[in-house]
Amino acid sequence: MKKVLVVAPHADDETLGCGGTILKFISLGYEVHWLLVTGMSIQSGFSPSQIEKRDCEIKDVAKAYGFTGVHQLMLPPARLETLPMGDIIGPISKIVSDVKPEQVFSVYRNDAHSDHEIVFDAVMSATKSFRYPFVKRVCAYETISETDFGMKPEDGGFRPNVYVDIDGFLTKKLDILEIFESEVHKFPFPRSRKALESLAYVRGSQCNAEAAEAFMLIKEIL
Repeated sequence: MKKVLVVAPHADDETLGCGGTILKFISLGYEVHWLLVTGMSIQSGFSPSQIEKRDCEIKDVAKAYGFTGVHQLMLPPARLETLPMGDIIGPISKIVSDVKPEQVFSVYRNDAHSDHEIVFDAVMSATKSFRYPFVKRVCAYETISETDFGMKPEDGGFRPNVYVDIDGFLTKKLDILEIFESEVHKFPFPRSRKALESLAYVRGSQCNAEAAEAFMLIKEIL
């Protein structure tokens, strides 16, 4: 059975970037694992009620997708730059070693959120071919509200070269997104149902599909 690991710096990144792809893979019989790098905690400044609500959202989202496994590292959100890089690479590498995925999906390095850059770099270290030969494909996904606001002058921008047709899975992706109540707002807020639906149609038009998700291929071994 083929295995896929989807790495999300924060809960909701996986749905924004590749929710339809996750659903499609699972429908095709793939084992899909969800790796959440950061998590809410008292130490990170979150209240017990916020933590409880997010825990419930994560459980509901995991059930809605039907993930084979959910792995939470509980590193501090928006504070990854305060940690030694080894403290981030090590736990991610352990999950990669345990799951042994053939495909890994990560966030795009030049997103506006600093956590995304750090997680991307850690995932690249945790998928080196000479240490993890079972990883045959690594892709970066776009995260609306982060990728489109990553306006670094030296960055050429997110230029997709891989598309996944998600026709038949878009509605469920959008339904799952709305489980994250505190992260989703009304359009024109970028993390909205209308914005995600519109992006899916644009990506679909680029690959002759009704709706699609787009990725940048980082590495592929045939």
